Amino acid sequence: MKTSLLFAALFSIACFTSTACLKERTDAAVTDDPFRWLEEIDGPRALAWVRAENEKTLGVLQSDPRYRHFYEQALSILQAKDRIADVSSEGSGLEQFWRDQNQVRGVWRRTMRESDRSQDPKWETILDVDALAAAENRNWVFEGANCLQPEERLCLISLSDGGKDAVSIREFDLVAKTFVADGFYLPDGKQHVSWVDSDTLLVARDWGEGTLTQAGYPFVVKELKRVQPLSAAREIFRGEPTDFQTYPFVLRDSEGHIHATGVARAISSVESEYVVLLPDGPVKLNLPKRAEIVTLACGRLLVKLDEDWTPSEDNRFRAGSVISYDLDEWKQDPLRAKASLVFQPGPRQALSELTATKNFLILTILENVQSKAFVYKYDQGAWSATPIPLPEHTDVSLSATYVEADRVTFTVSSYLRPTSVWYFDAESKRLEELKKTPSAFDASNHVVEQLEATSRDGTSIPYFLVRPKNARLDGTIPTLLYGYGGFQVPLLPSYLGPEGRLWLEQGNAYVFANLRGGGEFGPQWHQAAQEAAKQTTSDDFIAVAEDLIRRKITSPRRLGVIGGSQGGLLVGAAITQRPELFNAAIIQVPLLDMLRYTKLGAGASWIGEYGDPAIAEQRAWIERYSPYQKLVAGKTYPAPLILTSTKDDRVHPAHGRKAAAKLAALGQPYFYYENINGGHSAAANLMEEARQLALEYTYAWRRLCSE
Repeated sequence: MKTSLLFAALFSIACFTSTACLKERTDAAVTDDPFRWLEEIDGPRALAWVRAENEKTLGVLQSDPRYRHFYEQALSILQAKDRIADVSSEGSGLEQFWRDQNQVRGVWRRTMRESDRSQDPKWETILDVDALAAAENRNWVFEGANCLQPEERLCLISLSDGGKDAVSIREFDLVAKTFVADGFYLPDGKQHVSWVDSDTLLVARDWGEGTLTQAGYPFVVKELKRVQPLSAAREIFRGEPTDFQTYPFVLRDSEGHIHATGVARAISSVESEYVVLLPDGPVKLNLPKRAEIVTLACGRLLVKLDEDWTPSEDNRFRAGSVISYDLDEWKQDPLRAKASLVFQPGPRQALSELTATKNFLILTILENVQSKAFVYKYDQGAWSATPIPLPEHTDVSLSATYVEADRVTFTVSSYLRPTSVWYFDAESKRLEELKKTPSAFDASNHVVEQLEATSRDGTSIPYFLVRPKNARLDGTIPTLLYGYGGFQVPLLPSYLGPEGRLWLEQGNAYVFANLRGGGEFGPQWHQAAQEAAKQTTSDDFIAVAEDLIRRKITSPRRLGVIGGSQGGLLVGAAITQRPELFNAAIIQVPLLDMLRYTKLGAGASWIGEYGDPAIAEQRAWIERYSPYQKLVAGKTYPAPLILTSTKDDRVHPAHGRKAAAKLAALGQPYFYYENINGGHSAAANLMEEARQLALEYTYAWRRLCSE
């Protein structure tokens, strides 16, 4: 349970002696850590170490005859001309960001809507990022565009140096297809921007000393006018330096009319306060801290709840619900407007996505980790839902929304079925499949099963097993087990293109575990593995591994684990707690030193997920599983492959660096590779992504498939 500030203060007084001892142990641990120098991201000594480690790892894995074959296969799939890329709606057309062998950094392009429905759309280039990078001698990575509605002519383009979360923002004219001369420009930083009108922005960014949170995110929002220097921007809201971050929002309907402007003050990664900016001053909304304003639809304001809430005796809502307010009533008095229910999850259900068209609301809902889609309509004071008959046993995600015509497109995917795009007209109820990606691998010999393992506390943990149809269950199938389990993010089925070609086609298996801490079953599933209960995620993961072995699908000799970021922490915990269960571990951009994570990268922003190691009570529960500290002499670990990025400004590369250095000091085998670019994805372009896949599967084959 989260410790209140008052309780924390009383606790520190009551437990002064133990806290002092803990501080003494902490200071000693910091002093005794011989690898702190690796925390200096661009330090000459640290970078020399990185180069030496990269050379050693690449020397082994790239010299394996499988590597070149895997790289070429992965690249051919990633660069395929007939693959399906995400699109978004814009005016009378659709936009898409596209990368291939000729456009390494990518091209932002558009097509007319009817053209996109054909198998060979006619695309028009808006911005060539490769050409821009060459002209400016920068390694630009396109991070999206924020266009002013409803005209969607003026856009704010976000560009990242090498894939970092920090971006520079420039104003772009979509019709002229050029950056606006003397237009809005925001230098590099972690920042959030919302259009008010063509001459006004609301901006949260680094405004100078004392305007960033401890996690390195902005907590001051200002109004910036056209031609104004940043120094002249007018402050409209200030959060607290102890917050996660603060960002502006503008509530617009489908016709572009503004109904409110405001700021969201994220107190932590899981708790927020919403403030609307009224003529008489800011007003904090009467919402629970675990709630999110999501959209406007059908003349109503929609809010998603991540905790139970009783705003009045006759109005009670369960966690995971969506509620709505009459927009006119809410604007007149946002503190007294009454909410009504839109959606309430049933057993083993969770909201996945929602979007608004002109007259309808479209929801995708998870039921036992499989997607269903619905049209919601508001009429005479109530919402009614109609199912959309999309393919079953798949993941359904919203792709593009045509707000003026009540139409949407869905992307439908599963582990073995190639991704397809479906078009749906909510008014006429017409549904059709527009296009489908050709198969990237032969899936005819595999099947998907949904199984369950029993965790330490008796909870059933579902997982998907993708295995050969006719495999003998004698423990010999080389198997990779993937997990995440954090931040209420669900792990959903998606087509295993490169993974299918490099791993499944050869008779191997892949497993995806739906662990507590994720969002597969809504907020409660997440909160069951938060803070003091974070070890629960690892218990679930280990339970799935044991279940695979019990069923004789695989064995410790043939079982490997894989995960990134929070999933990297998960894998690190699994191999330090139960190293005998695994013979391979692929650890991507991981959190590993949990006793110092708040001091590294954006770590302080995740205190709401893990707890604060600076507080004695919370440090105690973190210390029990922190993988870096659990690497000790006398144990044999499964020679992990650790992958990081120098440009990762979210999860600091020191987590992976220090773990590799400690393994070396313990005389334990390992592989370490740090991509200089790539940000938190560890890959800034398709070639780097193909290289990472080839390294991972060369490693997996060497560890799990060799005799």
